[in-house]
Amino acid sequence: MRVGRPSRRARTLLMTLGVLAVLAMAFVMFAGFWTDWLWYRSVEYSSVFTTTLWTKIGLFLVFGLLMGLAVGFNIWLAYRLRPPLSAMSLEQQSLDRYRMGLAPFKKWVLLAVTALVALIAGASASGQWRTWLMWVNGVKFGQKDPQFDLDVSFYAFDLPWYRFLLAFGFAAAVLSLIAAALTHYLYGGLRITSPGARATAAATGHLSVLLGLFVALKAVAYWLDRYGLAVKSSDFKATGNWTGLRYVDANAFLPAKTILFCIAVICALLFFATIWRRTWQLPVIGFGLMVLSAILIGGLYPAIVQKFQVQPNEQAKEAPYIQKNIDATRKAYAIDGTKAENYSGKSTVKAKDKLRADSDTAASYRLLDPNIVSPTFQQLEQKRKYYQFPTTLDVDRYKGKDTVVGLRELNIKGIPKRNWINDHFTYTHGYGAILASGTQTDANGSPVFTESGLPTTGSLGTYQQRIYYGEKTDQYSIVGGPQKELDYEENGEKTTSYKEKSGVSLSNTFNRAAYAVAFSEPQILYSGAIGDGSRILYNRTPKERVEAVAPWLTIDGDAYPAVVDGRIQWIVDAYTTTNGYPYASRTTLGDTTADSLTVGNQQRTVVAQQNQVNYIRNSVKATVDAYDGTVKLYEWDTQDPVLKTWMKAFPDTVRPKSEIKGDLLAHLRYPQDMFKVQRELLTRYHVTDPAQFYSGSDAWQVPDDPTNKDGNAVPPYYLSMKMPGDTAQRFSLTTTFTPNGRPNLGAFMAVDADATSKEYGRLRLLRVTSDVPGPAQVQSKLNGLPSVATFVRDMKGADSDIQYGNLLTVPLDGGFLYVEPVYAQGRNALYPLLKKVAVSYVDADQPDGDTTKDTTVFEDTLTQALNAVFGVEAPTAPTTPPGTTQPPGTTQPPASNDAALKQAIADAQKAYDAGQAALQKGDWTAYGKAQEDLQAALQRAADAEAKLKTPGSGG
Repeated sequence: MRVGRPSRRARTLLMTLGVLAVLAMAFVMFAGFWTDWLWYRSVEYSSVFTTTLWTKIGLFLVFGLLMGLAVGFNIWLAYRLRPPLSAMSLEQQSLDRYRMGLAPFKKWVLLAVTALVALIAGASASGQWRTWLMWVNGVKFGQKDPQFDLDVSFYAFDLPWYRFLLAFGFAAAVLSLIAAALTHYLYGGLRITSPGARATAAATGHLSVLLGLFVALKAVAYWLDRYGLAVKSSDFKATGNWTGLRYVDANAFLPAKTILFCIAVICALLFFATIWRRTWQLPVIGFGLMVLSAILIGGLYPAIVQKFQVQPNEQAKEAPYIQKNIDATRKAYAIDGTKAENYSGKSTVKAKDKLRADSDTAASYRLLDPNIVSPTFQQLEQKRKYYQFPTTLDVDRYKGKDTVVGLRELNIKGIPKRNWINDHFTYTHGYGAILASGTQTDANGSPVFTESGLPTTGSLGTYQQRIYYGEKTDQYSIVGGPQKELDYEENGEKTTSYKEKSGVSLSNTFNRAAYAVAFSEPQILYSGAIGDGSRILYNRTPKERVEAVAPWLTIDGDAYPAVVDGRIQWIVDAYTTTNGYPYASRTTLGDTTADSLTVGNQQRTVVAQQNQVNYIRNSVKATVDAYDGTVKLYEWDTQDPVLKTWMKAFPDTVRPKSEIKGDLLAHLRYPQDMFKVQRELLTRYHVTDPAQFYSGSDAWQVPDDPTNKDGNAVPPYYLSMKMPGDTAQRFSLTTTFTPNGRPNLGAFMAVDADATSKEYGRLRLLRVTSDVPGPAQVQSKLNGLPSVATFVRDMKGADSDIQYGNLLTVPLDGGFLYVEPVYAQGRNALYPLLKKVAVSYVDADQPDGDTTKDTTVFEDTLTQALNAVFGVEAPTAPTTPPGTTQPPGTTQPPASNDAALKQAIADAQKAYDAGQAALQKGDWTAYGKAQEDLQAALQRAADAEAKLKTPGSGG
């Protein structure tokens, strides 16, 4: 008895430990599910979580059960159809030891095999939740394909689901056939080496039915393949990537698939007839005929048609199908309304003064390049090491002016002392939106900030400046509890405590335990810094949040911030896509949206990486509140059937377009990635004539960025400008094209990017009909100017680096005006400054006595460059208002040099007085601003005085 008691204790202990281990493992698996549910509930999109979850569970159970029943039933049936033991051959008698070994466990083996295949099939089927939801909720496109006269929704929503069902049927048939054959062999229904009949009549009938089902499914596959030709991708030398039917598909493959369907149906019936005939002779002959027909009719015959009918006169044969491809592709990518307008490239204005005057109103030339000036923002407005700006800033409009915007986000790596409390409790948010004029810099070449400081002040007025959700905020924070957060430091440290309902409550122990497991951070469970009111914030980047609440959307690579109604809102463009639009050529989003800014830039990513699509719409505009993380989805394209389908699947997740208010609407813009996809397609599909399309004689390409040596495509640029025929500037997104293999300018394209405009989304494409230098040629000529060589030599001698800004292209009076800011950054300087402006006016026609053709200049300011490129001074304009500087970017000079000198002296006096007043008050921020104004005014005075001493300078 004394010996037995420890044994029982040991068994009890082991059982207890085993139970605890199982419970711990179950809790670890449950923690991920529970924290996901809590997060979706916190953002008020729990319906997305439950719809997705129940759809996956339903598909898992239904198809897992079907597969398990199919395989299990056929194993059971094969066992029931086994021959009597006395009828077994010597070969089968040698398998007695296996049968005897399985006999006690045959039920468990059957259940195990059935459960295994059911789990695998169910897991595979649950991954098809998108396909199921699109099929069951599909909305008609109202457009029919030209071959079968079926609505596009059949190819986008129905055909993918039918293909899945077919693949599942094949898998079930094959697995059932294998399982049944093994069971028949094990129990004597099949014989391999024994003399006499190879299979019993029962086994023959059973396996024949399964083979017949397989062949019947092949017949269904042949029938669906007929429709699949409309969305089939292939290589076609005239277009490269081709989608849809060609001549050989319509006249050889299509009838071949129909014939093969009929043969497969007959072959399946022969297999089914074996139940009564008890012989495989006819089915085997039929199956062989089907295989031979597949080779001859499905392979050899189309090859003969292609070789002897198509190739001798390919252009004429393929013309109708090329036209179908052109029409479908242009409609699928929303470029069907874009027609190339001829643009001569020859100046329509002879007078230089008129050209000069028109250049001032042609565009708001953005000299502040958002891709270069981030270090400048960082040094001038970072304020603390634990703040940071994105690598590439954003362009938006405030008060109708192009503005460069950057948020001062949290930089976790810049925290003075890194530990768990500081990383997740104390330093939790960024602070403030910094704005700078896109068209101006000060006298030193620095940005002219319209909103700056910590806290920020300026043109935005009062707004919620704290940034808890941003592109750089990828760590979790725990807020609202006993531990205070650092708010900002300005004349002393200020603290705050988060009061919003964002995030998930950690007030109860169960939630804390779940997050401790989910985040592998045990301190969450027992830390004293967590208490009543504590909430955990995570999934904090705008892209993550929108992707989570709308997993059926493709997200644009660049979210951008805007101050709307007193709150910083991240605006995220989202797309609905499909690869099932008949005849529309496919494009790979990851390749199409890559350019010189996305490569190596973690902030701007390419969308969907290698996701292939042949239909895309910017159907949703989403916002993410930078303070409380609220996600709102707004319907933007009210006609998109794909969006309507998803709105049926996830009701009440997308708000109607009417809820987009004016303040938000003013900051919405045409998305870059959509524009990149469209411009890539328009390199070929601007041609609408099949013969010309086939020849490829008018194909274009997106040029490489001439200001970047990495060989990647030039990015599109946001710019307020006038297209030919416009009377006012429009906020636009622009790009250039060059002919394939040529550097000259082939075309220029712009889209009205202002969401408040009635013309929003209108693409205008100018085909250049004359030989006009392209961006690379203009850049090359600029680099060859003696003044540029001198400038570069001087800068290099001063140990400074040269950075070329965005090369802007603007149509002007029949020609093109190129404008490029040039920055310099010294060895001891921490940020680049605008030092020069290059301007080139290219005109394919040179009137007698005119010198405007392909003129390139390199000057200190934009005004000077425009004066030089046209050879005339700018028209007179009002003097600069008191208290402001005359920046290098301005295009409006003073009325005269004498007036400019007087105004500069007056501004200098005012700046000096303002500085003295600030000094007496101890307001160092105002004092620094006054000193900058004073320096700028003195520089303008010196410039004006120098011009007065120059003969012929005027004034």
